[in-house]
Amino acid sequence: MIARSEWTSTQPNPDIYLGHSQSGRTIRFDASAGHAEGPSPMEAVLMALCGCTSVDVVSILKKKRQPLASLTVSAVAEQREEHPRYFNKIKLTYTVTADSGGQLSRKAVEDAVALSKDKYCSVSAMLEKAAEIDFAIEFAGGEPLP
Repeated sequence: MIARSEWTSTQPNPDIYLGHSQSGRTIRFDASAGHAEGPSPMEAVLMALCGCTSVDVVSILKKKRQPLASLTVSAVAEQREEHPRYFNKIKLTYTVTADSGGQLSRKAVEDAVALSKDKYCSVSAMLEKAAEIDFAIEFAGGEPLP
């Protein structure tokens, strides 16, 4: 995997950096206080964690033939006060909704989240070397099956 970051003083906002991926995608990072033109690099890391674990959980629940209609993964992170200001605590909240008329199995969802955290999510595995990662699961639209 190859990536690069590009900064140029000719941009109107001197705090903009362009991240380029090997696949040809670009992310606009905004290192200014308000982050008006894009996420900061650390926000992008947190977004990547949410995305990585989302992909795992959806894939696992589909394989288990669970009637999943939607999944939202939210993260709240704490950073160290001193530099380097890496994350030291992250709380992930998984909000799952079943298809209309269907019911999710609580155990299937819990197992999917645990598998993502403990086995499949590369971003989580990397961040866990520095941060304590906890999670909670919320079932929207009714109680799941036991």
